[in-house]
Amino acid sequence: MSTINLPELPYAKNALEPYISAETLEFHHDKHHNAYVTKLNELLPNSDLVGKELDEIIKATAKDDSKAGMFNQAAQVWNHTFYWNCMTPNGGGEPTGDLKAKIEEAFGSYAKFREEFKNAAVSQFGSGWAWLVADSVGGKLSIMKTANADTPMAHGKIAVLTCDVWEHAYYIDYRNRRPDYVDTFLDKLVNWDYANAKYQGKDAGVEK
Repeated sequence: MSTINLPELPYAKNALEPYISAETLEFHHDKHHNAYVTKLNELLPNSDLVGKELDEIIKATAKDDSKAGMFNQAAQVWNHTFYWNCMTPNGGGEPTGDLKAKIEEAFGSYAKFREEFKNAAVSQFGSGWAWLVADSVGGKLSIMKTANADTPMAHGKIAVLTCDVWEHAYYIDYRNRRPDYVDTFLDKLVNWDYANAKYQGKDAGVEK
């Protein structure tokens, strides 16, 4: 029987310092992310989804209230893997590649995109995520926010970039200063190469 595995971080735990500490990643990846993986693997044997890829599990459970528990675990596994890849040492700042022009086309300027993305991340009440999404591969860009485990895939959107705004993503380093964490994510951490790949439909990560 195949199981869902916890992917390794795409960098060393101290690689994002001083912006995100090794301590945060030890708790966030090794404890929180791993807990979602463990719980999902406990739920799968009692379902008809054994052996399915993670994205298949999410799509199969997204609209089924009787499988909400499985959706929550699977979506959180996927969301976190995507989030790790959205960050890189020496990242952040203005977008690069094809995405730069597409962001300027959709929002008018990078500054306007940054303002709208930050607002989505800061205004998400409680736990959740801020996303840059596309209607289709290479399609129109927009910003959305989701609560708890919800994910763009469940709404027919393609995830291009995300910022995790659950408190465990930032509380060790930023306490209750979510706006400062979001600023740092945008200015110092965003992996635009990864976002470009996802926008172009390339399999640049291991979210499946």
